[in-house]
Amino acid sequence: MADFSEFTSNLPATGEPQANQARPGNLAAVIGRIEEVIDAETVGIRSGVSYDLKASNARKSRYLYELNRAMKGIGQAEFVAEHRDGLTRLRQKLVRNEAAILAHLNAVNEVATLLRNAIQTAEADGTYSAGEFGWART
Repeated sequence: MADFSEFTSNLPATGEPQANQARPGNLAAVIGRIEEVIDAETVGIRSGVSYDLKASNARKSRYLYELNRAMKGIGQAEFVAEHRDGLTRLRQKLVRNEAAILAHLNAVNEVATLLRNAIQTAEADGTYSAGEFGWART
């Protein structure tokens, strides 16, 4: 029969916290990673069109999941008090990130409007327009 002690030696004893439970040090690290990905996304959006938003969203989702896991077992008041500075920095970075995303979306909307208008103008040669038949004249 095989000796399983080498496989079970790293498992926590009953009553010890599991590795995936909240540890205060982990929270600061997770907040730091979220800040890094937000900063990178903000710079990427502002710098050019080659930035991969899909990959950035995947990283943000993963870090949000990690944050939720790290917060399990910690009271919200305790979390906020201990990590107030990090949360304040993160909030400020999220505001800048939101502004960059909104500017990007507005630019995309303007380009789409220009393309739509150009297509409509190219397709409307006047042959079948209401104005050519006198219906739209005032």
